[in-house]
Amino acid sequence: MPETTAPSATFSPLYQQIKALLLGSLQSGEWRPGAPIPSEMELAARYEVSQGTVRKAIDELATENLLIRHQGKGTFVASHHSEAWQYRFFSLMPDSGKKAPLKSHFLACKPIKSPSKIAQLLKTPANEQVFQIDRVQSLGGQVAVFEQIWLPKERFSGMTLDRLESWPGPLYAFYESEFATHMVRAEEKIKAIAAEATIANHLKLEPGSPLLLVERVSYTYGNKPVEVRRAHYDTRQQHYENKLN
Repeated sequence: MPETTAPSATFSPLYQQIKALLLGSLQSGEWRPGAPIPSEMELAARYEVSQGTVRKAIDELATENLLIRHQGKGTFVASHHSEAWQYRFFSLMPDSGKKAPLKSHFLACKPIKSPSKIAQLLKTPANEQVFQIDRVQSLGGQVAVFEQIWLPKERFSGMTLDRLESWPGPLYAFYESEFATHMVRAEEKIKAIAAEATIANHLKLEPGSPLLLVERVSYTYGNKPVEVRRAHYDTRQQHYENKLN
């Protein structure tokens, strides 16, 4: 690719074009999560541009948390297996401020016809098969979260309750390792609700107890929605923390 490009109606800066090419390699799986990408010099030669152009493209992908720079080691594809990422999508923190061990217990995993709202959020045809997963999470030994999760069955073919229960790490690391699906961002809606009887039972609360409902849609590369979840949080001894940068 030449370093100069003639202006056109669809013109974009050269570094943005390189960014798009790098993103394409991430989407295709050329560079797997946790793996290093080629050096700036190698990428500059590959795309026939300057290292500065490559560096600017990589900087944007790093800002978007798709790539991680490690001083003296190189640039790596972000991975949910890394300790720094394990709590990136989990925002419930003890009021004490002390880190508490988080433990998951999966209650169910079954294929169902997608409810219309879930199909709309996943941008899939109505009534297409999805997996519905129910789980509770305990924080410091106390049940704190009840979740329902929906995943496209085609992308997550082979998902079972046994596989979920036997996985030792974060759920998003499971998606990444077992289904080649890396979550890169999420959108959430949050509101206060009163606990319905079934949800209250899972959280060991009285029906009508106050809860925080967080509805999330998570996206993989290419801005593709691949997970919907509804999490019910008991915030009597913890709070929902969101850091805005």
